[in-house]
Amino acid sequence: MRPQTPGKVLVTDFDGTMTREDFYRLVVGSLLPRGTPDHWSEYRRGEVTHFECLRRYFASIRASEAEVLAAVATMGLDPDLPASVAALEAAGWGVVVASAGSEWYIRKLLGAAGVEIEVHSNPGRFVEGQGLLLEMPTGSPFLSPTLGVDKAKVVRAHLDAGRTVAFAGDGFPDADAARLVPAELRFARADLASVLQTEGLAFRAFDAWSEVARDLIAKGT
Repeated sequence: MRPQTPGKVLVTDFDGTMTREDFYRLVVGSLLPRGTPDHWSEYRRGEVTHFECLRRYFASIRASEAEVLAAVATMGLDPDLPASVAALEAAGWGVVVASAGSEWYIRKLLGAAGVEIEVHSNPGRFVEGQGLLLEMPTGSPFLSPTLGVDKAKVVRAHLDAGRTVAFAGDGFPDADAARLVPAELRFARADLASVLQTEGLAFRAFDAWSEVARDLIAKGT
């Protein structure tokens, strides 16, 4: 983990933000046994938490670790990520990942890309026959009982430290964190963009994560 650069920090989601695909969507699409319950609908109805939804899906995986890693490789990490992180750091921006997914696959993808940045996510370990066992980050100062990692707490910690904070995300669980930052530093796509539009909150749209980096550098904030 690199020391956090004082002054400015980009807090960013991972799945669907730094990558093209969400890991859980790949799990649901190709790695689950037939007849696995629709846990996502249970989550959207408020019957289970987001964390519990993912925990149940990941624990239902019966593919081999090699098959799961092959799926991870298809998540589509932004190919410009290493250069974009380096450019942000050169411009005085720290980059912090805050994810309600699992550190297990996040570290594998970032490591393969040669990117070393701060990550706050849910621990996990893969066990053949038991799937990816998702765990609560019980020692984290950003613990959330519903998400595992509270992204809004990560943003608040940097705001309270007097830093300029930007946020980028794509999902429903990103909304609380996105609301905390100024419109010109709020980046959204997919479900997060829909939530913000419904609430009448301005944001910067993006398609690939490297666009967020270019925008922040161009602003010279």
